[in-house]
Amino acid sequence: MKNHIKVITNIFLTSIGLSVLLGSFLRIIGPINQSYKINKKINLSGKSSRLAEKKLKTRKSNLMSFYNDKLEKFERLEKLIDKWESLIIKNPDLNVSAFFLSLDGQVYAEIKSDIKQPAASTIKVPILIVLLKMLEKGEIFWNEKLILSEDTIGSGSGWMSYQKIGEAFPVYEVASEMIRVSDNTATNLLIKRLGGINIVNQKFKEIGLKHTQINNYLPDLDGTNLTSTKDLSLAIALVDNGYLLNLNSRDIFRDIMRKSKTNTLIPSGILRGHGKEYKDTDYHLSLKGYLVHNKTGDIGISYSDTALIQTPNNSRAFASFIVSGPFNDPRSPELIRNLSAELVPFLVLDQKSSTPN
Repeated sequence: MKNHIKVITNIFLTSIGLSVLLGSFLRIIGPINQSYKINKKINLSGKSSRLAEKKLKTRKSNLMSFYNDKLEKFERLEKLIDKWESLIIKNPDLNVSAFFLSLDGQVYAEIKSDIKQPAASTIKVPILIVLLKMLEKGEIFWNEKLILSEDTIGSGSGWMSYQKIGEAFPVYEVASEMIRVSDNTATNLLIKRLGGINIVNQKFKEIGLKHTQINNYLPDLDGTNLTSTKDLSLAIALVDNGYLLNLNSRDIFRDIMRKSKTNTLIPSGILRGHGKEYKDTDYHLSLKGYLVHNKTGDIGISYSDTALIQTPNNSRAFASFIVSGPFNDPRSPELIRNLSAELVPFLVLDQKSSTPN
């Protein structure tokens, strides 16, 4: 009996010894193997990072060329313009402005892109840019509280107008709600804090917006606040490529724009261009490789949308549309969707070719 116990004990101790040795071996070899994998990833990441830097440098160079009206690097997409015009001619009583730019593809298209049109809620995009520039300079603070007052109440979109006078909201919440639910009161709070209408208009000029101007607090149902489709797209392009804002502020801009809830114009139009339309637009766009940051506008007499479009081949494009016409005319938003649908063949181009198959 004692011999049996001794044998079992020896087997048990031997097993423990082998386990300890195996554990030690794995602890030694594990980090080596992991280190190899990490180093391999770092090498790949470094290569990817260099390619990304090269691509960004090219984009920035192309953007500056376009911004300064040096168009020799760019191809004007006559085929896209023809398709747009064939849609617009069916609605001769609508006033249409359209703009499209791809810095990677070095192509653009425009129809009346410099004319001033009612901005509606797309005016909130340049306001956000001005806010972020002032944050960078320390002229305003992200957690600073803005006090709701009678003169900042704006009817229509949003929920802040229903809060008590004197209630305070941090700047980051006000900025987010201005875009997320297009809150008009949030927008008015920011205009007031940024220095008022005249100061904000001056700052628009400082960042290169030639046709963008605030004339009244929101909701501005008469359409007195103005912009152009080229102004809107170039402003977003300048931010996205690191010209107007530093990288941290650019990321905040993208994050806020991503929260916009209304995706019934450009995003829906892109899906239409793929032959499908769904209620869950953003989800189905992501399945096709798109990420669209957009901001719409709707005051009845004018509909608009401006967007940063990340394409399936990981390039970026910028598009803006404004259609003005009879009050609440369903043709206006429908035309924006159809104009956006025509972008699709040019969004999924091989970078070496600007002509769709």
